[in-house]
Amino acid sequence: VQLQASGGGLVQAGGSLRLSCAVSGRTINNLNMGWFRQAPGMEREFVVAIRWSGSITYYSDPVKGRFITSRSVAKNEIYLQMNSLKPEDTAVYYCAADGRRSVAVGVERSYDYWGQGTQVTVSS
Repeated sequence: VQLQASGGGLVQAGGSLRLSCAVSGRTINNLNMGWFRQAPGMEREFVVAIRWSGSITYYSDPVKGRFITSRSVAKNEIYLQMNSLKPEDTAVYYCAADGRRSVAVGVERSYDYWGQGTQVTVSS
C-alpha cells in the first residue's frame, strides 16, 4: 500500500485547506484511514480517522467541529477539509492506512502504512 498526501500550504488564520491522500495497492473500502500531524518539537498526534466501512469517523478534540474527513472510493482517495484554521494547526500532516478492521484507529501503532506528509502552515 502506498499513500501520497497533498494539498498543504500556507494559509492565514481563519482560512481553509483541503488535504488529499491518494491510495494505491489496495482499495480504501478495505482500509482504516487516518490523518495525523506533527508540529515542530512535538510528538505526532492523531487528528481524524475513518473506518474501512466509510460510515464511522473519529475526530480529536482540537479539530472537532472544524475539520471534516471524507473519501472517494471511486478515486481511492481520502480528504481532510480543514476550516477555521488556527496557528496551532501548523504541522506536517500525514495520512495513514491499515487493513486490520478491529483496531483502535486513534493511535499510531494501529497503522502499518504512512504517506510522506504535507506541510500546513497557518499564519496569525
